[in-house]
Amino acid sequence: MNAELEKEKMMEDGGSGIVASERVLAAWEIASVTVSVLIAEWIVLTFAGSKLFLTVPIALAFALMFLSHIARRESAREIGWRFDNFGQAARLLALPMIVIAIVLIFTGVLLKSIRLEREQILGWLAWLPIWGLAQQYALQGFINRRAQILYGRGWRSLLLVALIFTLLHLPNPWLSVATFAGGLLWAYVYQRAPNLPALALSHAVMSMILALSLPADALNSLRVGIKYFG
Repeated sequence: MNAELEKEKMMEDGGSGIVASERVLAAWEIASVTVSVLIAEWIVLTFAGSKLFLTVPIALAFALMFLSHIARRESAREIGWRFDNFGQAARLLALPMIVIAIVLIFTGVLLKSIRLEREQILGWLAWLPIWGLAQQYALQGFINRRAQILYGRGWRSLLLVALIFTLLHLPNPWLSVATFAGGLLWAYVYQRAPNLPALALSHAVMSMILALSLPADALNSLRVGIKYFG
């Protein structure tokens, strides 16, 4: 059995073959990346004179993730940088996305808050897929994989991923609800078909539908951290 299959087997067994030190390290890695992003959102974005200072905690978080992949000998394919299972991931995502989209659009119609602003949509199309890919890589390719070291595959690791994703979008209430639901869905799909491009596309599409459907004042321009308060 090769190294990749051994990792898969341990995760399916709830991580029973993983030693305690590996679990402690995984918990530390999750906490380090999460705290780095929270520092960027709640401190740097609020008090720094330029958004360029955001690159410091974010760069540190991505450096930690990169070094961790090297130390654990995780291949790009394992992490989800692949296309061979794109169709499988897309099939798992399709029905939930359709249901959620219908609910959001129906809500927007009832509240008369549907917005179809051409320039804004084109702007989102330019950067949302890239932003979604960066978030899904950190959330699934790193945090989800470390959560599986802690708890194995299943509801406990899925819940941890969704809760962390929600934490990073506080105190925005509607965005927190949306990210919890999205976090659960994307974590579930990743554990069955780890494909980051498919998750990034889903992330971009659902973010756009959410932003175009719900009232702008309810979403507060998608602000998080202290910036949510103005």
